[in-house]
Amino acid sequence: MLQIGKEKYRAKQIFRWLHLQKATDFDQMTDISAQTRDILKEKFCINSLKIQKRLVSAADNTVKYLYVLPDGNKVETVLMEYRHGNSICLSTQVGCKMGCKFCASTKAGFVRDLTPSEILLQIYETERDSGRSVDSIVLMGIGEPLDNFGSVTKFLSLISDKNGRNMSLRHVSLSTCGLVDKINELAELDLGLTLSVSLHAPTDEKRSEIMPINRKYGVADLIKACKDYFDRTGRRISFEFALIKGVNDDPQTAKELITLLKPLGVCHVNLIPVNEIREGDYRKSSSVSAFQQLLTRSGINATVRRTLGADIEAACGQLRRDNI
Repeated sequence: MLQIGKEKYRAKQIFRWLHLQKATDFDQMTDISAQTRDILKEKFCINSLKIQKRLVSAADNTVKYLYVLPDGNKVETVLMEYRHGNSICLSTQVGCKMGCKFCASTKAGFVRDLTPSEILLQIYETERDSGRSVDSIVLMGIGEPLDNFGSVTKFLSLISDKNGRNMSLRHVSLSTCGLVDKINELAELDLGLTLSVSLHAPTDEKRSEIMPINRKYGVADLIKACKDYFDRTGRRISFEFALIKGVNDDPQTAKELITLLKPLGVCHVNLIPVNEIREGDYRKSSSVSAFQQLLTRSGINATVRRTLGADIEAACGQLRRDNI
């Protein structure tokens, strides 16, 4: 504002219009003079996302959006309804480089990182369209959040800014496949968010087979980074574990997982019946309950993720894959 010859306090007004009122046009900013609005329109733009597809689950009111970005690329966003409120699953990249064999997001290839505003706009556009307010955020859609570290941390700064949405980052969960160097960097920021680690196997041999990132950052290094994160932040780690029939759902794998996680003390295991995708051979396990019981009997907190939006293929990557 100072650079265009306007008062400093106007910056806070504009910020509030963008992040509290979710303004889509400068003319909506009625406490700013028409002359100043004309200057803003001349020098700046307010980005937006376009809805290409909207799928609504008949089973549980989950809504899946396929958004078109300003450059024509597409990402997915999922709005989920829980007893505690509405949660939104955001994408952080167009495609993904990580190559996890069970995930549809990586099948269409990686294109680019999302900007902070493109991550943020998924919330604002979804709230505008659905009429529902978002209470919590999971960075678990298309892309690896820690591979887009700068944009993701800037997004977190914006969504938690006291002059805007002022959302506590304790209501944010960030999912990573295990970029150890970035986990360490995130720990240093001590943002208060929940770190959710996609583990899916307790040994290097098995994990490297389904998650190529493990060839760079092995299980031992990943677990050490998780322990350091907890020691630094005091925030419990959540481990995602997709159970795949005949791959990682047997009692021996459960015992290996217990041995791996027991020394951590405070952690949570979120068991997920794997999402079956057309390009893959992996099938859902029928041993989810038995696997959970083995973990809980050993003193590890393990829950089974509630499946939402199954009738609309709400797992990340499936809708984009079919529309590019």
